[in-house]
Amino acid sequence: MAYDFKKEQKELYRPGKRPAIIKVPPMNYLAVQGKGDPNAENGEYNQALQPLYGIAYTIKMSKKGDYQIPGYFDFVVPPLEGMWWQPGVQGVDYQHKEKFNFISLIRMPDFVTTDVFDWAIKTATEKKQTDFSKVEFKTIDEGLCAQILHVGPYDDEPATVEKLHEFIANNGLKLDINDHRHHHEIYLSDPRRTKPANLKTVLRLPVKKQ
Repeated sequence: MAYDFKKEQKELYRPGKRPAIIKVPPMNYLAVQGKGDPNAENGEYNQALQPLYGIAYTIKMSKKGDYQIPGYFDFVVPPLEGMWWQPGVQGVDYQHKEKFNFISLIRMPDFVTTDVFDWAIKTATEKKQTDFSKVEFKTIDEGLCAQILHVGPYDDEPATVEKLHEFIANNGLKLDINDHRHHHEIYLSDPRRTKPANLKTVLRLPVKKQ
């Protein structure tokens, strides 16, 4: 059976509706960076998703080809994630989505190295005749964070984020958003198949001790 990160690592992907502190370990990701409103039909955000998934599935389906990845095990492609920030804003301003900077992410198993990534880029480019040059391979060490499960439309996130802020302040911590640590979301639901009221999103904020 394919390894499912969401089921096997519930502390990372299945938080409760009450805020909690978590120490996030270093993890490997496929990443595409961009700017602009994520709701823009032809914006950079929507254009980032196809190449991101293209490389993820090239790695997953390598088991059917001649290239044997050392340490490979079959896995369910993890959920899409996003890190969001705006210049000069400590957090995010939901009223000005056009000012967003983002990194769209898909987690990869530890057996994915830079060599495996380079092979996947080359293979996908040759097979699909598509430009995958914007996809990067990153190792991200988030460290200490506060997180919570948000249920409902994305536009209702500010109320849940406020709960996180209160929790952080009440536990001797403070936000640690900077050039390397960002507002982080993990999209557990597919918005194309899920009603807005039922969308499940992990909201995660970097913190440090007061």
